[in-house]
Amino acid sequence: MFKKALLIFSTQVICGITLAQNLKPKLKGWHLLNYQQDGYKGTGVKQAYQLLKNKKSTPVIIAVIDSGIDTAHEDLRPVLWINPKEIAGNGKDDDGNGYADDVYGWNFCGAPNGENLATNTHEITRVYHKWKPKFDGKTESNISTNSLFLFQQWKKSEAILNKQYEEYTTNFANINQVDSLFKATNKLLTTHLNKTEFVKRDIAFITAQDSVGMAVSVWNNIFDRAGDTTVKNTAVIADIEGYKNILLNNKKRKEELPQDFRGEMVKDEYENIKDSIYGNNNLTTGSGNHGTHVSGIIGAKRNNNIGVDGIVDNVRIMAIRAVPGGDEHDKDVALAIRYAVNNGAKIINMSFGKPVSPYKKMVDDAIKYAAAKGVLIVHGSGNDGENTDENSFYPNPKFLDGTSATNMLTIGASGDYSTGSLTASFSNYGAKTVDIFAPGVYINSTITNNGYDAYDGTSMASPVAAGVAGLLKSYFPKLTPKQLIDLILQSGTEVKEEVILPGTNKNTKMKMLCKSGKIINAYEAVKLALKLYGK
Repeated sequence: MFKKALLIFSTQVICGITLAQNLKPKLKGWHLLNYQQDGYKGTGVKQAYQLLKNKKSTPVIIAVIDSGIDTAHEDLRPVLWINPKEIAGNGKDDDGNGYADDVYGWNFCGAPNGENLATNTHEITRVYHKWKPKFDGKTESNISTNSLFLFQQWKKSEAILNKQYEEYTTNFANINQVDSLFKATNKLLTTHLNKTEFVKRDIAFITAQDSVGMAVSVWNNIFDRAGDTTVKNTAVIADIEGYKNILLNNKKRKEELPQDFRGEMVKDEYENIKDSIYGNNNLTTGSGNHGTHVSGIIGAKRNNNIGVDGIVDNVRIMAIRAVPGGDEHDKDVALAIRYAVNNGAKIINMSFGKPVSPYKKMVDDAIKYAAAKGVLIVHGSGNDGENTDENSFYPNPKFLDGTSATNMLTIGASGDYSTGSLTASFSNYGAKTVDIFAPGVYINSTITNNGYDAYDGTSMASPVAAGVAGLLKSYFPKLTPKQLIDLILQSGTEVKEEVILPGTNKNTKMKMLCKSGKIINAYEAVKLALKLYGK
């Protein structure tokens, strides 16, 4: 045994002491730490500020195009962008930009009376049903050049909906039977135990041989499959109900025309990008936690002994609401980008996306406009565990005219050994279409009502990257989007060990997952910036 233990220990040393890394506890705020000093594969933000302690910063405006923001949050109030030319609450467009009382930003998902769009449909459904009369039964040979991209978007939507519908037809009957069995046996056990919730240990001593005993066998099997002794019966029932609802929604998306929630509320001329004055200044109602969480990652007030620390210490967060529940609309995204640029943002974070983009040209033109004004756009790669080299995720930097954006970063989600692996299992990836990875697992940040919580997603990785870019821009204000991108990609931490291919249990090289083969590193980025632009 002793010799075997020595052999195991030697193997672990050779492999980088992987076991020890896996035994580290999950740590809130790990994404700000540095591997060499702290043992976590974070960004080294704390060490980056040590390099900058004798250098002055300038305020940098970072726009968060998202679901909205809780503008009253204790850890965000001090860092919110406030429109200097707008007088709050007077109902007038004081600065003449077309948007009255846009004090903290603007909401493109609402009515003039302040009512907000809280739920929305999915773009695949909107595309499929809108253009089915035109494209159904056609092939590319029947389609004009001008309509070819839209036809391809329709075909992709059709394929996704067909796959989802097949999942419904294949699985719904079986899952319905399982649901009935679980609920029936759950009722027997909750009655026997005289309580509504139980875990595996609660039923371990039931020895009945009747129907209650059969129920014990069913639930022991469920708990064993879960592999977690803390799983509750109520969580299992909720999961089954959730999956049933997913299947039913799959059926509905294919069979039923989607309701135009946005059009009914906003009442704009949707296909006319010049019809741009709509929405309201209500950034909070219906926002959920997403935009607030993203904003906190970028810029929650640092070193105030409240909540969490953001990445940028001299930042103004501009809130722009363009992403309600469901999928965003291309026009809203395009106008949100233009609003951000026109009101002084130098970096835009976009933690959203979708598999089809029927009005992509609107967004392409807005990204080009941002490039012309020296604005960097940072976008999450998506959470489907797919290769975006093969399966596009929008918005993306490849324009319809064949050119590509020079001011856009696409970010995959990395983790730490303490969170399971260096790559997030859900992250989209692409050796040609994703630039670099950034921490996106167990990222603690602000949520509504002065709350804090840890979330997973490329939605979290993107603001980590945007925050690092903002940190650089704040201390080196003359940096262009191209210089920011070059700094971030050159200074990232190269991942030499094999990593897990997202969505699988296979190993691969990090170079196969993103252009750089790296994870973002704020400390090294600042070090390089000081070397190149420090004078």
